[in-house]
Amino acid sequence: MQDYLIRATALDGRLRAFAANTTGIVEELRRRHGTTPVATAALGRTATAGVMMGAMLKGEERLTIQVKGDGPLGQIVVDADSKGDVRGYVDNPHVDLPLNERGKLDVSGAVGGGQLYVIKDLGLKEPYRGSVPIISGELGEDFTYYFAKSEQTPSAVALGVLIATDYSVQTSGGFIMQLLPGMSDEEIADIEQKLSELPPITTMLAEGADLEDILKRLVDSVQVLERTDIRFRCKCSRERVEQTLISIGREEIEQIIREDGKAEVVCHFCNEAYAYNGDDLHNLVERLTDQ
Repeated sequence: MQDYLIRATALDGRLRAFAANTTGIVEELRRRHGTTPVATAALGRTATAGVMMGAMLKGEERLTIQVKGDGPLGQIVVDADSKGDVRGYVDNPHVDLPLNERGKLDVSGAVGGGQLYVIKDLGLKEPYRGSVPIISGELGEDFTYYFAKSEQTPSAVALGVLIATDYSVQTSGGFIMQLLPGMSDEEIADIEQKLSELPPITTMLAEGADLEDILKRLVDSVQVLERTDIRFRCKCSRERVEQTLISIGREEIEQIIREDGKAEVVCHFCNEAYAYNGDDLHNLVERLTDQ
């Protein structure tokens, strides 16, 4: 099934919600980067948050999430836009840790402490930058904390990745519910109670629940405003890589020709390799000479 995202509202507009099934996206990330299960879970949770936060943008706006933890995974980076495109990588994709005391993947131990950054390119002179400390490393709680502290929007964030026995992604998804002005204490308490009783989102997806069903388990009168296909998509290309090589200058390229006779550039986000032989590099030097 094609990955998709829904944007919804409830309680006469006093609550808004985003929910996403990202199973295919996270499996693509796993395949491209060769991630271990704990790295797949951490990168997948961050990518799921990113694609939902991208849905909060409009037009050509985009955002970058950086989870700069001090755990063995290193940095997690995710790019997303308002059109449903997302890409990402983790510094150390082959990290493997024992299960935690609950018998679950130790995402918190792999991420560690540090800072969570969100940079939004809103088409203004300077990008918006928000950051909060990483409070748990499980990431769902960390994004909840981010919305409360950096965007002053009380939110509930659930993120999950279920790994199959062959280490592929069985299910992946998440939701963000945001409380808007006008909600009563009773309504908030009711949602909090239902959240505490809700099974993991990956369990519900594995049992065949769709995203609207999951939101309806938390709040009545859910109205889906939009359904959007979402996908892994990298913006790298051979032309962009050539521009990067050109930017290092003629002397650097000539040094590469003398020392190696060729070059290979690998995209962080998609792990695609772009190879340049000696003739390719000489052509770049000629382009620089003609400028």
